[in-house]
Amino acid sequence: MGQGAEPRRGHAYDAELGRAVARAQEGDEAAFAVAYRLVQPGLLGYLRGIVGDDAEDVAADAWLEIARDLGRFKGDGAGFRGWSATIARHRALDHLRRLRVRPRGTATEQDVLDLPGPHSTHEQALESISTAHALELVRGLPRDQAEAVLLRVVVGLDGPAAARVLGKRPGAVRTAAYRGLKRLADQLGAASVTDESPRTLGESK
Repeated sequence: MGQGAEPRRGHAYDAELGRAVARAQEGDEAAFAVAYRLVQPGLLGYLRGIVGDDAEDVAADAWLEIARDLGRFKGDGAGFRGWSATIARHRALDHLRRLRVRPRGTATEQDVLDLPGPHSTHEQALESISTAHALELVRGLPRDQAEAVLLRVVVGLDGPAAARVLGKRPGAVRTAAYRGLKRLADQLGAASVTDESPRTLGESK
């Protein structure tokens, strides 16, 4: 698919996930459990980056909706990850609204300028620390950057899929992911990060 710089997570099991989802749609409960096992870790990491300690409760609500609406889903394993992330995001924003916490503003239209995607060293910097520490750092980013990083690196979505979850253009998500990962790398003192041989973390369409 020409996406050599895509996040490594997720893609290795997308074929297995697609098969499990198809069987689950036919009523196979064991297959649904397989789909849950494959998707839940990334989904939980994404939610922790948005709602913190309430992630497990929000994830449980999301999975109730996923199970209820499974028959309406159409797509493959990668599509299911994106669909699940969209549902989880809606539940997370509902949760924040209930807490009367206003999500921080997203990037303006001027922020969708086509900038280079994150370098591989940014992602390596993020992966070099513990998950808990990484999520704590991500939560300190502006919301648009935090969600882009979480969807790309933790959930493992490609650029267009992450853009669909966020309701934004791929260029805006790529820009936000670049800025967020660069900020994280800077915070971690990743001296190896340079601007040579830029590699896009998402599709540029």
